[in-house]
Amino acid sequence: MPELSRNRAAEILKRARDCRVVVLGDVMLDEFIWGDVTRISPEAPVPVVNIKRESIHLGGAANVLANITAIGARGNVIGVVGRDAAAEKIRESLRKDGGVQTDDMLIADNKRPTTIKTRIIAHNQMVVRADREHRGAINGNVESQIIEATKRAIADADALVISDYDKGVITPRILSEVLPLAYDKMPVLIDPKMRNFDSYRPATLLTPNHHEALRVTNLEEDSDETLSSAARSIRKRLACDAVLITRGEHGMMLLEGENDPVFVRLPPARSSTLPARATQ
Repeated sequence: MPELSRNRAAEILKRARDCRVVVLGDVMLDEFIWGDVTRISPEAPVPVVNIKRESIHLGGAANVLANITAIGARGNVIGVVGRDAAAEKIRESLRKDGGVQTDDMLIADNKRPTTIKTRIIAHNQMVVRADREHRGAINGNVESQIIEATKRAIADADALVISDYDKGVITPRILSEVLPLAYDKMPVLIDPKMRNFDSYRPATLLTPNHHEALRVTNLEEDSDETLSSAARSIRKRLACDAVLITRGEHGMMLLEGENDPVFVRLPPARSSTLPARATQ
């Protein structure tokens, strides 16, 4: 494996600018409410937050697209939203991105709201998170619209990313119709969840976190050796080309084919009380 030197990283980023990536998954809106706490409520033993400002960001699969375009690549996201103000905020943010997103790539479903994650933060500490969502699987009509939109999008794409947050947009039917078509043409990268695990085939790369990898393989010890075994078991189970297990502050582990696993270690960092950008 080539060393990831500064020149190598620059080369990868330069090549990314010529790529078009399709992201398929659970689209969300992240809301942040910022303030401070000076007293406890007389109604219940909870802090009273004095709100100072609010902000919104693309979340879930939409945030994956934002990260892709941030490095210079082009792309679009396909998912499901409600017919509500949050959906319009997502569409507006995607338009401002200046990519190749069109409104018809977000399928509007009258029977479910746009997923919103609202976090209230005081003194750099998250006080509470409130979720507005419907996690049931989408209906057959919406599935068909997602499949058709994805087939159109990957016709001239360079890669497909499945961003599954277990909110009901990714279904076995969608995966069975989209993955074989895409895999014959381009890399297929999948961020998985347990519900659909055996449907993620064929795939170029699967990226479970260490908790998911251990759970799906009925292993317990979070060690290099155990995760190596888990990666080999996942690769055999799904016949994917490679498995990348993310390990939080401990880095990640990559298993490609029959090669020995490669471990990427991260330097120690200060812990943070704020949530990671990737939402659940």
